[in-house]
Amino acid sequence: MKRKEMARTLSIFMAVCLLMTGCGSKTAETAAPEPAEEAAYDTAYEENGYEGMPEEEGAGAVEGNSEEYSRLEETGYASVYDKPLSTFSADVDTASYSNLRRLIRSGYGIDDIPEGAVRIEEMINYFSYGDLKEPEKKEPFGVTTQIMPCPWNKEAQLLRVGLRTEKIDYEDFPPSNLVFLLDVSGSMYAEDKLPLLQDSFAILAENLTEKDRVSIVTYAGDDTVVLEGEDGGHTKEICQALFDLEAGGSTHGSKGIETAYRLAEEYYIEGGNNRVILATDGDLNVGLTSESELEELITEKKESGVFLSVLGFGRGNIKDNKMETLADKGNGNYAYIDSLREANKVLVEEMGATLLTVCKDVKFQVEFNPAVVEEYRLIGYENRRLAAKDFEDDTKDAGEIGAGYCMTALYEIVTKENVSGSGIPRDQLKYADFYEEEKEEDKTGGESGVNYMEYEWLTVSIRYKEPEGTESKLLEYPVDYASYVEEPSDDFLFAAAVAEFGLAAMDSQYKGEASLQHVEETLEGLDLDDEYKAEFEELVKELDGNTGK
Repeated sequence: MKRKEMARTLSIFMAVCLLMTGCGSKTAETAAPEPAEEAAYDTAYEENGYEGMPEEEGAGAVEGNSEEYSRLEETGYASVYDKPLSTFSADVDTASYSNLRRLIRSGYGIDDIPEGAVRIEEMINYFSYGDLKEPEKKEPFGVTTQIMPCPWNKEAQLLRVGLRTEKIDYEDFPPSNLVFLLDVSGSMYAEDKLPLLQDSFAILAENLTEKDRVSIVTYAGDDTVVLEGEDGGHTKEICQALFDLEAGGSTHGSKGIETAYRLAEEYYIEGGNNRVILATDGDLNVGLTSESELEELITEKKESGVFLSVLGFGRGNIKDNKMETLADKGNGNYAYIDSLREANKVLVEEMGATLLTVCKDVKFQVEFNPAVVEEYRLIGYENRRLAAKDFEDDTKDAGEIGAGYCMTALYEIVTKENVSGSGIPRDQLKYADFYEEEKEEDKTGGESGVNYMEYEWLTVSIRYKEPEGTESKLLEYPVDYASYVEEPSDDFLFAAAVAEFGLAAMDSQYKGEASLQHVEETLEGLDLDDEYKAEFEELVKELDGNTGK
């Protein structure tokens, strides 16, 4: 039997089994796919598109298909004297990593990866880190700050700002009002699209209970309400509705969005988790189709208090740029599903982080002390940067963070011992006095040594709102030499390795000495304590092998 036929047969067999058992028991363990199941879906990729090695073409498009990615403009080093504040929005998306995994497994080398497909912050935040502090007292998250030598730049230190929210057991979840907004257009026909989508949502359905409500809206040339306000405990009925779906027609996504939000508002649960989950390849070709039009639509809809999750499926024509825009502007998150294993990770293992928002409009602002730090560079977050004035502006949208979530931001920082320079002084800042001191030294021609153990290096400030709040709260975390670690944890080293991998994969102009070979050497010395980190090591070797062909 051909591999594609085997994958399709497997999908039908699973559908029958799920329906006969009510989608199975409500445990994450039974939802996880067997290796043979994963292999069947993975082999389908080889039958569904690319022939030969693709090459870059145009704005993130790839020859032989119509995948689209947003161009990212890398940000270089900033002078603390000229720009002491670094401000950005929290990011909870993970799509870039799982999509990149799909590309590498399809044979892509570094030269073949589309521009914009590598977003380093999403790659780092795909993984969980056990060394991050738990929340204390009544704070919604714990904050960890660490500094070590930068592995790929001998002139810099690497600053890690880590954030962790409290994990919540599903039994303690507030009731959920979920609307599955499913793309059933002709572009979703392939094995790694609608069939995988159906099995993925069945996995989610088996973990819902009678306290939840489920609606299903499909869209192709038109939108259809398949299920409305169904009891979450009626697993068999939800699965039946899912597996009855067929693909065909054009893609009128904006109309489906309108209907999905209408249902979410109709069944709105006060104090509950009200969310639209959009599953698509992003190929919207009827109605509102441009990024700007979709951004305007979804920005308006989020005012209803309904959150949005976007799940991307398939290959060959995914519109990563549109899906990311929808998630960012809809108070939501964006993940890419390339296998049942990934569906289980996103929708079961990390259900709280994916579906339950505990903080919204989360913004970071780092103020660097010019007495210690000369220059800095935020790694990644290119499309999450904010103006300094936006930090205190509660009308400015920012990222949402779910329960049990780990988030990491990395900075390359150059201390004054490595670079010298001067600029204009800044008042109205926490470290304003140090600018005045340096100005006086410039006048006299004097020099003073920097006592790194005496001064604060920087201050991390975080603003956030409660899920239904309108006014932000402020938390501040000064960072000094005590955050410098002589022996970095395996988790810190792993996060740095992922960042270095990203710099190498995108052939960054700021990659310094970053290389796949060095990443492999780093990983060999670490305790890779979970399956996803172990898989990353395999992926690094695979990209290295693809690139060397």
